[in-house]
Amino acid sequence: MSIYTQKRHWKWVLFVIAILIVTISIFYTNILVKKIASDEREKIRTWSKAVQQQAELVSNNEIYYRKMQLEEQKRVELLALAYRKLAESPMEEEVSLYIEVISQNKSIPVIITDVDRNIKWVGNYNIKTGAKLSGKLLKDFTKYPPVEIKYGKTDYLYYKDSQIFTELREFYDTNVQSFFSEVANNYASVPVIITDVTKTKIINSGNISRTRLNEPEFLKQTITEMSSENEPIQVEISGHGTQYIFYKDSKLLTQLRYYPVVMFLIIGMFLTVAYLLFSIARKAEQNQVWVGLAKETAHQLGTPLSSIMAWVEILKMQDVSEETIVEMQKDVDRLQTVAERFSKIGSQTTLTKMNITELIYNSIAYLKTRTSQNVRYYILTPSEVNIYAPINQQLFEWVIENLCKNAVDAMEGKGSITINITEDQQTVSLDITDTGKGIPKSKFKTIFNPGYTSKQRGWGLGLSLSERIITNYHSGKIFVKSSVLDKGTTFRIILKK
Repeated sequence: MSIYTQKRHWKWVLFVIAILIVTISIFYTNILVKKIASDEREKIRTWSKAVQQQAELVSNNEIYYRKMQLEEQKRVELLALAYRKLAESPMEEEVSLYIEVISQNKSIPVIITDVDRNIKWVGNYNIKTGAKLSGKLLKDFTKYPPVEIKYGKTDYLYYKDSQIFTELREFYDTNVQSFFSEVANNYASVPVIITDVTKTKIINSGNISRTRLNEPEFLKQTITEMSSENEPIQVEISGHGTQYIFYKDSKLLTQLRYYPVVMFLIIGMFLTVAYLLFSIARKAEQNQVWVGLAKETAHQLGTPLSSIMAWVEILKMQDVSEETIVEMQKDVDRLQTVAERFSKIGSQTTLTKMNITELIYNSIAYLKTRTSQNVRYYILTPSEVNIYAPINQQLFEWVIENLCKNAVDAMEGKGSITINITEDQQTVSLDITDTGKGIPKSKFKTIFNPGYTSKQRGWGLGLSLSERIITNYHSGKIFVKSSVLDKGTTFRIILKK
């Protein structure tokens, strides 16, 4: 089993373990959240019932106060009748009855005046007779229309609510205001809006921004959301008309509902960032290894290369075939080029605008004499077509050699290699096609990993090195364009013009 197969297996194992940990954590958290949410929902239901019961209590109090008011009005009418009968000089046996009726009024303030509002008699109120009913006193005693008393001449009986009823009424109004305040500032932290019957005028609100509620669109949207979540509570209060109490889930309940999702996103982000950081660190470490290996290789090649160059010079002075010397010199030059290539890894690389077509023809001419005669090379782009792109010649030639050598190995020394160069306004594309055994689609990216190889021998560094040269030094792309098993593979290089 190769290192990359093991690595892939370990990745899946770790991925499954991570998924299990996250799933169990979210599952358990979700159980806790649901329990808390259930408790919170129960609090809201309890609050809603309490509000409805309070509203019913307020409404019942209003009915009670109405009945008291009617009773007082009946008592006033009875008083007026008694005064009228007494003024008409009834029979002697009835006088005591009317006086008793009048004397039983111990609470309702009563004033009797003539038609000019001159006060003739006062009951349960601290004011002297003979004064005139006017000003604030008139205003206080004209809340209800006066009762007319006719007995030869006309008098008027003015009255107002008793002190007890007034205090009860004030207590009721205070209860109403307290009711609205308690609803708005509720213990369950439920966002509440209290409106009039039109559902546009806000009476009170709580646990929601008043500034935002001043925006008509926001108010309308919020009321719609609240209505969709919970049926509004309708309250009928005398003096205030029909009012609606809109409410929705508390902020805590809303936060709890989205907590598992947020936690999952946070864990996902953390794992993603951690993976990226580890990947960057791993790539940085690999780059350091690459640079160190390349520098050391260039250094190691330097000594034997100098020795070989000296021996070539010695052979020139001997009776050795000129053709042999020339070929040896080519190989020495190639070794020098290889040493330069390794020395450039990790260094600042200078790109020069060069004719890609000419460079490909020269590279293939060199490779033809050093590969099997059963391998045929075809360059579809005519040599007279000049296509330019900024490159580093030594490094780019290295990439071409690596791709061609891999193609020869894939074809097992027999087949054809076809090269086609095309261009558009922004890029130059180079396709290298062989007739080898092909690459499985699952390996299209894996083959560029350092150490990956399908051969019994070799370090598996050629394609990885080629990718680094194209990507890091030329800001280009290299990838498997297409591949069919037992038919061949096409690699594509894209360079910016």
